[in-house]
Amino acid sequence: MSGAPALPAVLADKLVAVATRALRNRRLMRTPIVLYRARLGLLFGRRMLMLEHIGRKSGTRRYVVLEVIDRPDSGSYVVVSGFGTRAQWYRNVVADPDVRIWIRSHGPARATAEMLPPDRAATSLGRYVSRHPKAWKTMKPALENTLGSPIDNRGAALPMVQFRLAGW
Repeated sequence: MSGAPALPAVLADKLVAVATRALRNRRLMRTPIVLYRARLGLLFGRRMLMLEHIGRKSGTRRYVVLEVIDRPDSGSYVVVSGFGTRAQWYRNVVADPDVRIWIRSHGPARATAEMLPPDRAATSLGRYVSRHPKAWKTMKPALENTLGSPIDNRGAALPMVQFRLAGW
């Protein structure tokens, strides 16, 4: 027995709709940046980081807060691009992989971005799903809505980026 009853389908669908809207709400998604800049990133725990990247066209510093889905080693963090390859932060780190990251109340730390090949992405996603099955059950449909395509067990269509801290 799992203990907690499953959510009714109607409630689960509403939860997915709310999560999808939240991912698309620019103001809501940018709110954590203020907290990271105030050195309050510790409020988000170890599952979040703030990424500073350079706009590929403007050259302006840009910021986004992302969920860490895996830590393959102590000097690296893996994140997912919930909007696929069309996410601006993703396009910017492809163009310029030299970034800075804030973790908890620490930062900025220099890092290098690496787009993960499918086999390593599948391994990272598998670890995340096994550690956080409830979060994945809720977020998978929301991510599929924002991506516009299904996500299989290997994470197909779900771009992942590994940030490796400088000096590791």
